Amino acid sequence: MSRIEKGEGGLKRSRGFLIVLSGPSGSGKNTLVNEILRIFPDIRYSVSATTRPRGPGEIDGKDYYFVTPERFDEMIKNNDLLEWATVYGHRYGTPRGPIEENIKSGLDVILDIDIQGARQVRARWPEGVFVFLLPPSLDELRRRIMRRSRDSRESIELRLRSACDELKAVNEYDYVIVNDTIEDATGKLAAVITAERLKVKRYEWAPDRWPRQLGRDKTDHDAPFA
Repeated sequence: MSRIEKGEGGLKRSRGFLIVLSGPSGSGKNTLVNEILRIFPDIRYSVSATTRPRGPGEIDGKDYYFVTPERFDEMIKNNDLLEWATVYGHRYGTPRGPIEENIKSGLDVILDIDIQGARQVRARWPEGVFVFLLPPSLDELRRRIMRRSRDSRESIELRLRSACDELKAVNEYDYVIVNDTIEDATGKLAAVITAERLKVKRYEWAPDRWPRQLGRDKTDHDAPFA
């Protein structure tokens, strides 16, 4: 974190911001998020809530918030979710509370979500930073999906058609990143985050701190002119 982000030099970042990452299956979203969390330890990951049963090795509150259907209904009723959807018979949603708490405390939050969910989030959180992750080519996307999937050829083709439809939504996003290599994609997303953190609108100006800051930064070569 830079000295400006810490509030030195008369500036203090007033609050964090939400980063929304989308992309078709096989674009590398999960790997990219993990790399960003490694590089930026002060970024928080938004954990989804779900009604599906907890799988082997999964940890409640880390992998997902595992809730009952009744509790999920209550979260919807109380407007506790930024977005939600039903996938293969189970519901998934993004809890609003942890995101708001982190952002108010000055921490940035990253959310990995599909385009339908991203549209819901933008409607409720338009000040978010929306990033779309693209594969380098459709041929490479096909290879990635086939490499990671044990599904039938028909299911793979369905995923590919779905991916092609999702690519049409790229113009709805603020930034686009081509994931040719994870190193390159990580560097680009890190640059986006850094640039967004340095936007003037994210800071509060504290001019009364400026003279003291100048005095603390005075170096030896300033002495003859003191």
